[in-house]
Amino acid sequence: MTDFTNKFVVIFGGGRDIGGAVAAEFARRGAQVAFSYHTSDPQDVIDAITATGSRPYAQKVDATDMNAVRAFAAWAAERAGQQKISVLVNVVGGLLARKRMEEMDDSFWDQVMTLNLKSIFAMTQAILPLMIDGGAIVNVSSQAGRDGGGPGGIAYGAAKGALMSMTRGLAKELGPRKIRVNAVCPGMIATKFHDDFTKPEVRQRVAGMTPLGREGKATEVADLIAYLASDNASFVNGANVDINGGILFS
Repeated sequence: MTDFTNKFVVIFGGGRDIGGAVAAEFARRGAQVAFSYHTSDPQDVIDAITATGSRPYAQKVDATDMNAVRAFAAWAAERAGQQKISVLVNVVGGLLARKRMEEMDDSFWDQVMTLNLKSIFAMTQAILPLMIDGGAIVNVSSQAGRDGGGPGGIAYGAAKGALMSMTRGLAKELGPRKIRVNAVCPGMIATKFHDDFTKPEVRQRVAGMTPLGREGKATEVADLIAYLASDNASFVNGANVDINGGILFS
């Protein structure tokens, strides 16, 4: 298991599910962790971090408010102090609602793009001056970015596809600073996302179609993210890594 002792990790969207698992995993590996949350109750994540003997730093942030996003980056850097920030994990995102093209208006499209793409632009831009050279950024995209998303998921899939391209561009741009940028593209993971937006019978059917015959776990995504942020992945850069049980190959 990779040791992140003496490293400061920022999780943008760490209040539950994949983000919460990521925050807990980095703490378990010795990192100091600061994370944002919004609508979720972060107590379980705080408790998980505390159980590792680490001090959790949590701040409520509206990811659609760019001033709040940038303020969170500055707040996290203050918590890091002289240690500076080693890793940024951008987890923030969401479907908001399933809408077909004819059902969407400009406002809905903009909301989805702001939450899933613009917020990560703002967070990353704000963190970069506060980050060590040789650090790592991991973005959470989605299988939807590869296949366009499920029914009513066009806007979400488009945003996640753009995040994959942003990951590649940043990887090239930040190469001189030896900051690696990668993304993960989860398929169906057992999270509140699917509790809210995917019917149980659809989840069961998709799990049955997956070669491994099940949904993924948030902890499995967290393990992959920790690997990509570690020195064990020192030559992995600009990759969008699938984690979907084999239901889609890219």
